[in-house]
Amino acid sequence: MNPPRPQLFGMLAGLFLAAGLVVSSMLGTTAWVKIKNSQFITAKGSTRKNVKSDLVVWKGSFTTEAATLLEAQQKLKADAAKVGRFLSDNGVTNLVLKPIAIDQIQASISNETNGESIARQITVGYHLTQKVRVESGEVEQVAQIDTTPLIAQGVLFTTEPPQFLYTKVAEEKIEMLADATKDARARAEQIAAQGSRSIANLHDAEMGIFQITPLHESDTSGDGLNDTSSLDKTITAVVTATFLLK
Repeated sequence: MNPPRPQLFGMLAGLFLAAGLVVSSMLGTTAWVKIKNSQFITAKGSTRKNVKSDLVVWKGSFTTEAATLLEAQQKLKADAAKVGRFLSDNGVTNLVLKPIAIDQIQASISNETNGESIARQITVGYHLTQKVRVESGEVEQVAQIDTTPLIAQGVLFTTEPPQFLYTKVAEEKIEMLADATKDARARAEQIAAQGSRSIANLHDAEMGIFQITPLHESDTSGDGLNDTSSLDKTITAVVTATFLLK
């Protein structure tokens, strides 16, 4: 004799409920085991430090032209003396003059031979260029040099944008890496606390690439950035640390 339909539905519902409780219990036990067996936690920490450049590299060049090489060299020598006096008056004492680059000025002329026009190149003058380089700790003073007075003296002088450098990055690294590791630990502690765990010892740490960027900029590069365009910079250090859990 078959059981009544309501009784059958009740039996089926009971079976489904029991099965659900078993599966739920199994999932809960599995999750608890995973949490219990997880002995490590990894977090990334960082620190930033704003610095002012302590070295400036200032580059320029001046040129001259003349019909003969001797005349061009004499004019360039006179211009070099003017450049030296000008920079000395602006507090620059470590001027470095680079080797002179000599280029011939060519012109094309044509000769008629047997009714044929033959072109050939001849040298009609010489173009000389000399580059200068200055490295100085007087960063702002050198960066603000205005070469207009040199041009007024007849010197064809051009400059490149100054390069601003911070030379104490190596000295900063140890302290900054320690601070970044502390930041990683603080982050790991916050995460572990959510699972009622706490942090034990540092297991290992991996140093990231230092980034030197203009102040208040956050660009990064896999090869590391080393900004030379700005006087004020931000150094960023990153550490990925793994800690033991307890």
